[in-house]
Amino acid sequence: MSESPGIARIRGVLSPVVTPFDAELRPDASRFVRHCRWLLDQGVGLAVFGTNSEANSLSVAEKIALLQRLVDAGLPPERMMPGTGCCAFSDSVELTRAAVRLGCAGVLMLPPFYYKGVPDEGLFRSYAKIIERVGDSRLRVYLYHIPPVSQVPISLALIERLLRDYPGTIAGIKDSSGDWSNTRAMLERFQPQGFDVFAGSETFLLATLRGGGAGCITATGNVNPAPIARLAREWGAWEISEADRRQAALDALRAAFQQFPMIPALKAAIAHYGADPGWVTVRPPLVELDDAQRRTLTRTLDNMRFSMPGLAS
Repeated sequence: MSESPGIARIRGVLSPVVTPFDAELRPDASRFVRHCRWLLDQGVGLAVFGTNSEANSLSVAEKIALLQRLVDAGLPPERMMPGTGCCAFSDSVELTRAAVRLGCAGVLMLPPFYYKGVPDEGLFRSYAKIIERVGDSRLRVYLYHIPPVSQVPISLALIERLLRDYPGTIAGIKDSSGDWSNTRAMLERFQPQGFDVFAGSETFLLATLRGGGAGCITATGNVNPAPIARLAREWGAWEISEADRRQAALDALRAAFQQFPMIPALKAAIAHYGADPGWVTVRPPLVELDDAQRRTLTRTLDNMRFSMPGLAS
């Protein structure tokens, strides 16, 4: 399957966009579009339907409808990398076809994650059959390695086999292992082959960029997009000490959010700084932050002089 020359590789910082819900727990497409537009204006791309999007609490139909709504609203699909990896093979094919049809730059694909201890052969067959069923040269697959959550790792040997059999289609990976030695091994082994490595957190952004990586796909891109995007864009022009200082500031802000369950904390911050209380809603089984937690979070952020400029407008 040859690579389509019409779509540029996506790089830099992407946000796994949080999904707003209304009082009836339905996806709120209007809020979703507004937040995605704000993120794009801040310089980050859209990894909609990622982990922090509550993707596995959304149906295939809901995801396709939201993706269509973004494109209909004029948001550029070439800056989108929707998550399309599902436990059900047919769901992954349907979502991936929709993303390709709408012109997305690529798809971020979890392995089927319900069955544990499956061999590389089974994971290879899953990715291979999805690619073949979609059957479109425009498809670019970014593997999603998140073993702390999925408990289904993507090995270096599996990446090597997929790259050999589907060059141009297997475009890269998001490494959310939290293990820098694993990210470094991917960079050293596969980046020279044109395989784009994204860190799964801005904590590893600078190290990934210095190793030749593509950027990061990070939860806090939802709330702190511009500073993260600026580091990705300008780090090479800064003194080493200045780049390290900027990285440390990003790490400190992330640590403030990591005191709480991440998805409810992100939504609480958007609700507060965007003056939109409806954003706090999460779908079960998640639970929103309680009043004391929200006060602690906002007090911590205010003490850090944190802001989300332009969000409320």
